[in-house]
Amino acid sequence: MQSMEAPSDGYAEVRVVAASPEAARRVAEALRRCFAATEQRSYPAGAEGGTRLDLTVDTARPAESAQSWLETSRSVENARRRK
Repeated sequence: MQSMEAPSDGYAEVRVVAASPEAARRVAEALRRCFAATEQRSYPAGAEGGTRLDLTVDTARPAESAQSWLETSRSVENARRRK
């Protein structure tokens, strides 16, 4: 397995493995609706078939639909840390 460097602060590397390229593309499209993202890179998933798709998302620039979810998750995370 290839070692990956940690992405810059505010970014996340996302890997999608799906049975078909179309299914992987649909997931990438949904992520792009929530976050700014790089162009996906796709690869064969393995000997048994399928597709692996990698992309980088910018979590500092969420789309409006993701902003409320992120704020809620941050509030819950901060409350857990205070305990």
